[in-house]
Amino acid sequence: QVQLVESGGGLVQPGGSLRLSCAASGFTFSSYTMNWYRQPPGKERELVATATIGGTTNYADSVKGRFTISRDNAKNTVYLQMNNLKTEDTAVYYCRSIRWPNIYWGQGTQVTVSS
Repeated sequence: QVQLVESGGGLVQPGGSLRLSCAASGFTFSSYTMNWYRQPPGKERELVATATIGGTTNYADSVKGRFTISRDNAKNTVYLQMNNLKTEDTAVYYCRSIRWPNIYWGQGTQVTVSS
């Protein structure tokens, strides 16, 4: 069955870095656009970054220059490198795969940025 399993979250101080991973199985990973979303406490889920099947990447303005999305089709894994983290980056981070009409979500991983 389809699975997206995120890992790499945790507690980090402001200015620190984390690398999230999302391991996919049960579908043809290379044929799907991959996204990272996040949901801060008490707020709605928002799109953070996108990696298309052609390798194009896009970012929310709030993370441009600090976050980098990448994908390894050989490992069926998408990554989110997060640098210079800020307290407002605190959220549950989710990966999503999409190839219309199929959309799959992971279970999320908590990222907390606090001193």
